[in-house]
Amino acid sequence: MSISTARLLHRFAVYFILIAGSIAMVFPFAWLLRSSLMSTAQIFIFPPEWIPRPFEWRNYSDALTVVPFFRYFLNTMTIELSVVAGVVMTSTMAGYSFARLKWPGRNLVFGLILSTLMLPYAVTLIPTFVLWKSLGAINTYWPLIVPAWFGGGAFNIFLLRQFFNTIPKDLDEAAYMDGANPLTVLWRILIPLCTPALIVILIFTFIGTWNDFLGPLIYLSDSNKFTLALGLASFRGMYNAQWGYLMAASTAIVAPIIFLFFIGQRYFIEGITLTGIKG
Repeated sequence: MSISTARLLHRFAVYFILIAGSIAMVFPFAWLLRSSLMSTAQIFIFPPEWIPRPFEWRNYSDALTVVPFFRYFLNTMTIELSVVAGVVMTSTMAGYSFARLKWPGRNLVFGLILSTLMLPYAVTLIPTFVLWKSLGAINTYWPLIVPAWFGGGAFNIFLLRQFFNTIPKDLDEAAYMDGANPLTVLWRILIPLCTPALIVILIFTFIGTWNDFLGPLIYLSDSNKFTLALGLASFRGMYNAQWGYLMAASTAIVAPIIFLFFIGQRYFIEGITLTGIKG
């Protein structure tokens, strides 16, 4: 077998594996979309039909009005905007401090922060709940929002620190010679250069908050304060037999996440790639 033939077969095998993997990943979403436009009887026909006959467009209008999903959407966006702003702002300042500023115990504190990644969420769940209960914050959004304003999470701090380290420090020194202070350097020089990393954090935070089910389940008891994740769970309990409605509601909730990822895909890949260039 010649070298060119071997390379051709290797490339064919790689493309085959990638295409097969892509089909496996897309299949659940395709099934979700086609089921959202079918009646319950048509969904479970065997062999399955992929084209609805007829298209049940009313599944969306009925599913999104029978339960106050618009209220759940407003509740979710209230939490989203607060959490995303807090995470981006505080993780940026923390990452900048660990990457650019020199202060006693910097590496030790950074190591302690990274060690929190090894703590499972369940370990801190009960102490955190007891804390918020003692503060009288149960059935409010404070337990879901306030933690985002205290560092933004160890992973986000690590990601931004690594990205800041890829930017030459000569830019900082030139700005200091012109009379700039650390906040000016961060705001006018570094932040415009670390847009890809900030978009990565924004996407991760938005998706994590959008899909968060356990947090709202623990802290929220008033149905008027439910998020979309809780609303979908309660909808499933009430309309378990209405699979068309359930699929339509699920599609409507997952669509913004897919849309957001496709918009920020280029920055997402760039931010992840550049972060690991320099330690």
